[in-house]
Amino acid sequence: MFVDAALAPGADCLLGDNAVRHVQVLRLQPGAALTLFDGRGGQWQAQIARIGRREVSVKVGAHESVERESPRAVMLAVGMPANERMDTLIEKATELGVAAVQPLVCQRSVLRVAGVRAERKAAHWRAVAAAACEQCGRNRVPPVSAPLPLAEFLARSDRPSSRWLLSLDASARSPQRPPRDEALCVLSGPEGGFTDAEEALALGAGFVPVSLGGRVLRADTAPLAALAWLAMEDA
Repeated sequence: MFVDAALAPGADCLLGDNAVRHVQVLRLQPGAALTLFDGRGGQWQAQIARIGRREVSVKVGAHESVERESPRAVMLAVGMPANERMDTLIEKATELGVAAVQPLVCQRSVLRVAGVRAERKAAHWRAVAAAACEQCGRNRVPPVSAPLPLAEFLARSDRPSSRWLLSLDASARSPQRPPRDEALCVLSGPEGGFTDAEEALALGAGFVPVSLGGRVLRADTAPLAALAWLAMEDA
């Protein structure tokens, strides 16, 4: 279970709302053993100390240096699909080992958020990523940043040097996996794809166009297909 606080041996802590619901659904009792993680690496053995109507207190035990991260850090920069599809994309990308997610607002984006609403969306998506970590056994929660305009993201210099642009261009080549220890940024468009001007901007920022085949994949399918293909090397 994820705890959004730094853990330490012998500490007493309260579980978050999602973890409390999990305890209630499983009908756990005081004394039951739990495995916790705080997103900073490894996991912690713990024991339920007290269960109230709305809160659960646990005693933290020993730390275990368990890591389940992919050797290749993949950052996903994605034009946000609308409705619940972004939630599903975050969930499945986390399960597939994504290292970080940068939601983007593009010219053809259906979902457009900024300011306080963008921060709220990012907080919600971080909770989705944490829940996905609980489900799949990861103990490091991938950061999900607040949405940025595509041009602002491309102007930044803190991206990996290996950069893929998922493209429908007929001249785009099949992807080649970079070395396992080399970070990679995968850029994927929204519904309707990138405009020609946006693709040109991405190429100018050092992104290499790659093709996932002859079929047109949905905005929430294409990045997951790329992540799954990369993850196969780690299996």
